[in-house]
Amino acid sequence: MERRQRGVSAGLLLLLYQISQVGLQNIPSVTLGVLVLNIFLFLNPMRPLPEVCLSVNEAVHKKNWQRLLLAPFHHADDWHLYYNMISMLWKGIMLERKLKSIWFAYIIAVFSVLIGVVYMVLEVLLVIILDDPSYEMNCGVGFSGVLFALKVLNNHYNPGRVSSVFGLPISSKYACWVELVAIHFISPG
Repeated sequence: MERRQRGVSAGLLLLLYQISQVGLQNIPSVTLGVLVLNIFLFLNPMRPLPEVCLSVNEAVHKKNWQRLLLAPFHHADDWHLYYNMISMLWKGIMLERKLKSIWFAYIIAVFSVLIGVVYMVLEVLLVIILDDPSYEMNCGVGFSGVLFALKVLNNHYNPGRVSSVFGLPISSKYACWVELVAIHFISPG
């Protein structure tokens, strides 16, 4: 796992600028809380990234289950934080207003843990199918999985919309999958 720089950086400054453009008063409470928590933990990580990242080896074999809770709220670098939190800002505004704060908070909490479980199950399946134990060592951090789940949920509540992905109009039903592939190529880590 790569080390990230600490402190204020370009990605963090751009994120704070974007939040100020939306206006704190326009951001629902749970969404704002998630943004603040992620920014706080970026500036003051609970532990170094190698000690919070989620992997089959660390969480299952070494029974370090706290990583299920820590990994989603830590980010590899300022741009990882920026892209995830900008996505959270827009998805949170739309979904929290539709679902109301308590239900949205519940969904965020469940998705935060469930995504880690799904990640580990997929890694175990790769170990079995490809007969390659190195997949047990893959270690991940970040909120991307939760955001992907929120995007699918948003598409469910807002069917028939068209999204722009790299300037191309794509049905929102498929846009989350196109985004997932694009993110993999832009930021494979």
